[in-house]
Amino acid sequence: MFPTGLSSVYSVCGDAAGIAGNLFAFALFVSPIPTFKRIIRNQSTEQFSWLPYIYALMSCLICLWYGMPVVSPGIILVATVNSIGAVFQLIYLSIYITYADKAIKLKMLGLLIAVSALFVTVIFVSMRVFDSHERQIFVGYLSVFSLISMFASPLFIINLVVKTRSVEFMPFYLSLSTFLMSLSFFAYGMFKYDPFIYVPNGIGTILGLVQLVLYSYYSSTSREDLRAPLMNAYA
Repeated sequence: MFPTGLSSVYSVCGDAAGIAGNLFAFALFVSPIPTFKRIIRNQSTEQFSWLPYIYALMSCLICLWYGMPVVSPGIILVATVNSIGAVFQLIYLSIYITYADKAIKLKMLGLLIAVSALFVTVIFVSMRVFDSHERQIFVGYLSVFSLISMFASPLFIINLVVKTRSVEFMPFYLSLSTFLMSLSFFAYGMFKYDPFIYVPNGIGTILGLVQLVLYSYYSSTSREDLRAPLMNAYA
């Protein structure tokens, strides 16, 4: 046990990290807006992937439930951020479905139904089958799995960036917000002594950093490729 003064400091630092995580998460949630403006303007989803938004919705719903007092008392900031996130993901998915090809529309609608059914099932099972301690462990493991799935979903985009040597389909602010949010909630989980929070967000921090490094490398490479023809023209 920590002395009362040190415990208070940990509590304040934990709350500060959680509030910062909420702010960075909001920035993460609004960062795809330029992408969806482009989709609406061009009336096409182009090569933008819908997978990150499905995974994000599933993650937000599961983590929202994990953050509720009936499951995990004392981490309400997890519930607040994920409730907002779920609303944003539903809006983005609705726009994507509107402009996607018919085959993708059907696939996405099927997955949305599956995600909703899974969420309802998790709530029912966790409340009916487990006591309070077992409920937290059960939902905690599910939240870890869903968060890792969400953080891993940009691997498709990373692969596309490496193949095309272009960062066009990996928005910088999306990668930056992912990194900062993950780092904040990693700290929040550490201060709350909650491995179900700090483990997946630690992984998210690493993956976010990888995206930023790739963005820096390939954006500079793209500028050099554009500069070369100009230099040859003046040679």
